Amino acid sequence: MTPDSADAISPLGVLPPPGPSCVHLPLDVTPQELARYAVGLANARGGTVLVGADAPKAQGTGERDAGELHPLMVTHAIFELSGGRLTVNVQHWRQPGGGKVLAVFVPQAPYVLAAPDGAVLAWDGSHLVPVTPAESEPIAQQDYTAVVPPDASLADLDPHEVARLRGLGQKGGLGHLPDLDFLRELGLLLPSGGALRPTLAGILLAGTPAALKAHVPQAEVCFYHHQTPDVEFQFREDLLRPIPALLTRLAELIQARNRFTPVQVGLFRIEVWDQDEAVYREALLNALTHRDYTLRDAVHVHHYPDRLEIMNPGGLPGGITPGNILRHQPKRRNPLLAEVLARLGLVERAGVGVDKMYGLMLRHGKEPPEYTTYPDAVTLALHSPGFDAEFVRFVARKQEEMQTLSLDMLIVLSLLAREGEATRTHLARALQLPEDRTPRLLRGMEDHGLIARSGVGRGIAYTLSDEVRRALGRERPGPQVTPPPPTQGTPEVPARAPRPPRPAPDASGPTPAEVRAVALALAREQGRVRNRELREACGLNTQQAWRVLRRLVLEGHLVKRGTGTRDAAYELH
Repeated sequence: MTPDSADAISPLGVLPPPGPSCVHLPLDVTPQELARYAVGLANARGGTVLVGADAPKAQGTGERDAGELHPLMVTHAIFELSGGRLTVNVQHWRQPGGGKVLAVFVPQAPYVLAAPDGAVLAWDGSHLVPVTPAESEPIAQQDYTAVVPPDASLADLDPHEVARLRGLGQKGGLGHLPDLDFLRELGLLLPSGGALRPTLAGILLAGTPAALKAHVPQAEVCFYHHQTPDVEFQFREDLLRPIPALLTRLAELIQARNRFTPVQVGLFRIEVWDQDEAVYREALLNALTHRDYTLRDAVHVHHYPDRLEIMNPGGLPGGITPGNILRHQPKRRNPLLAEVLARLGLVERAGVGVDKMYGLMLRHGKEPPEYTTYPDAVTLALHSPGFDAEFVRFVARKQEEMQTLSLDMLIVLSLLAREGEATRTHLARALQLPEDRTPRLLRGMEDHGLIARSGVGRGIAYTLSDEVRRALGRERPGPQVTPPPPTQGTPEVPARAPRPPRPAPDASGPTPAEVRAVALALAREQGRVRNRELREACGLNTQQAWRVLRRLVLEGHLVKRGTGTRDAAYELH
């Protein structure tokens, strides 16, 4: 009779003896005690826990065997003991002429795992021993995606996904290699236990559905589409696929609900999408490359009418914050996975993905990406409630004239176009630079006629130059003048949510200073203020209110709680 998968003969033939990478436990071990040994093995070098391997031959004798231990009981106990940070593969084996053995395949932990009682233990080859802080440091530096699961095999790789990787490998000069050499060259296959076995990075990039589910079920991505800014969604699709296939499917889902507005610039036409494919592709790649795969949480992608939000398990790598992400030296949480994706041309080696997103969004007249961090997660919001078409035209023309507009210049121009004026302190915060490193940039922009300075000392403020204001159609307050239709090409469709002009002092509506005062008063009286409340109090639209609240946050007067324009609340700092 052919055994089923839960009753399979051990692929090892002869079971490995106890030692540094194998723990033998008796049949009467409890799931909780078994979990302690699994965590101890993970804190050492990883390996296999065998239950019942030393029991008497049970076939036909009525003796007990490890079949009484259900795999789900074991995985649940390990999940609880490790706080959800250790994923194992549990199988029953039937030895030739013997009873069932329970095999628990344990990967090496990327950092030390502690039990709920605070105990930190590791397997020394014969006993569980306490781990000291000095011993834990090398373990904390391990790359989880470089782990080779002990039970992984070549059968865990999908030939179609390997072919997809080979297609990408043509750019890196690796496409000429045979499949096995190609995978070994990338570090996706390593010799282990006398055979070539895939690393977790290999399974993430080219694994079969069964392998992904067995080894990295947390690699799932959940996509939600919302027809309104509300939390309720109208469509959901859960995806557990290799990373290149994930990117393809997510792009299909987003593009199916994406729209663009054409902007005519001379003889050329620029298509400004609600969500630019190059931007969201970079954001998705960053999420999949740098997420914490030791956490059993999925990546969540929420597509709203006015924004795309990507919620990623694991906070930003050590030392990186939303306030320094543009300047901080890149840190890779999963070095092997990041290196392979870089060699395949999917991500940048130099860690300039965030710069790329900033530059593209600012060039298209939009707000920069917004990061919100939590202790164990990070959310990236790509806002798209409209764009400044005149700013798009200005940047395109100035790019030709100056050959290049640096990202720093774009940040300054975009902020001044939105806010009207800003102090050097405010600009330094937006540039994520110390204030004493901004004068050279600002002087250079003055010399190029891009910005103007007024005031002295700490009272210095910067505005767009008269030339730039005229180019943006803002040389005087009042309603914007509709630009003449283009002489060639497709007639231009106006932006869906054009940016209103900055109100004049004598306008009927409140001045910016009055709006700021109202926002702070509402926050003080009610304990918090929302976008809707500020809009109703001052007669603003969503974007005008959002800009005022965001500036108050940047200046340290308010603190944002929650995400999005509808759900977020702002409290006094």
